[in-house]
Amino acid sequence: MVKYSKQRELIRENLLSRYDHPTADDVYASVKLILPNISLGTVYRNLSFLVEQGEVLSLKLGDGKEHFDGHTEPHYHFICTECGKVEDIFMKELQINKIAQDHFDGIIKGHQTYYYGICPKCNKKD
Repeated sequence: MVKYSKQRELIRENLLSRYDHPTADDVYASVKLILPNISLGTVYRNLSFLVEQGEVLSLKLGDGKEHFDGHTEPHYHFICTECGKVEDIFMKELQINKIAQDHFDGIIKGHQTYYYGICPKCNKKD
């Protein structure tokens, strides 16, 4: 049984309330407004724990930073190649895991798919 942690719960709630796919530093800045004594190390440790528990997704979006997503239901991500904004795409889940499993002797447990292109805002600029 995992011991309750006020800090961990606040971090999890923070991620559930946002869709901007923040870095640990972004989460720290937000949570520090509510819990001024929290340390960056505490945020990093709790984010790692939440990822290990499957309560938070860890995303590598190509900018060299780890981003986090509190929305763990199946969905995809779009990354704008102009401004770098990341948006969620909620659509029927592709059967990629089953297709991959049919071609692999190991066990497929999941996948992450990123779509790249130009977001609506950047598209209007052109």
